[in-house]
Amino acid sequence: MPGVKPVRVLIVDDHEVTRVGLRAVLSREDSIKIVGEAAGVKDAVDEACRLQADVLLMDVRLSDGSGVDVCRAIRESCPATRVLFLTSYADNEAVFAAVVGGAAGYLLKQVDAEALRRAIHAVANGQSILDPAITQPLLTRMRLQKEKVSESQRTTLSSQQQRVLALVAEGKTNKEIGSSLDLSDKTVKNYIRFIFQKLKVTRRAQAAALFSRDASSTSQSGLQSSSGLDKNPVSLR
Repeated sequence: MPGVKPVRVLIVDDHEVTRVGLRAVLSREDSIKIVGEAAGVKDAVDEACRLQADVLLMDVRLSDGSGVDVCRAIRESCPATRVLFLTSYADNEAVFAAVVGGAAGYLLKQVDAEALRRAIHAVANGQSILDPAITQPLLTRMRLQKEKVSESQRTTLSSQQQRVLALVAEGKTNKEIGSSLDLSDKTVKNYIRFIFQKLKVTRRAQAAALFSRDASSTSQSGLQSSSGLDKNPVSLR
C-alpha cells in the first residue's frame, strides 16, 4: 500500500539454498523488504541489531548453535525485532523451547508462500503465530508442565501445613483452625502465610481451589484403579 513501510526481514539459515529460495519468494512482495542474510548464531544477532530488522526469519537449529539462543539474545539486545521460526522440526521440545525463549511465531517449512507472507506481517504487527500442526501438542505440553509445577509446589507442604490447608478449604476461620489443631491464632496465621507462599496464591479461595482439585484427582484415580480402569489411556481434558 502507498505510504506504508515494508516489513524489514532478516533471513537466518545455515543452508544457502534455503536462504536463496526464501529471498526469491519474499522479494516478490512489495510489502516485504529483505534487508540481509546470516548463516550462524553470532551473525544473526549482530545483523539483526545493525540492520534494525522488524522480523528475523530463522531456522530453529543452526550449524553453530541454537536458534532459541539467538531468540533470547535478540530479546535482550534489540527487543523491537520479532523472531519468526521457519523450520522442519515439529517436535514438542523444540516448539516449547522456542515459545518460552520469546519467539513470536513458529512455522513449519511446508507452509506456502502466501501463508508465510501473512505470518511475517502478523508477527511484525505484534501478533503471535503458530503452525496449526503444532498448536495442540504445544498447548497440551504447556498444560502438563503447569500441572507438574503446581503439583511439585503442593507436595512441599508439611503434614501440619496440609492439615491447615484442608481446614481452609472447608471454610474454617483462623480461630476455628486453631481450635481444631490446638494452635494459637498467630501460629495459624504464620502457617497460612507460608502455605500461600508455597502455592503462589494470595487468597484463601485460591488455596482452597487447589486443595479441592487435588482431592478430586486423587479420588478419581483411586476409583479408576479399583475398577480395573487404570490400564486404559488417560483422557486429557
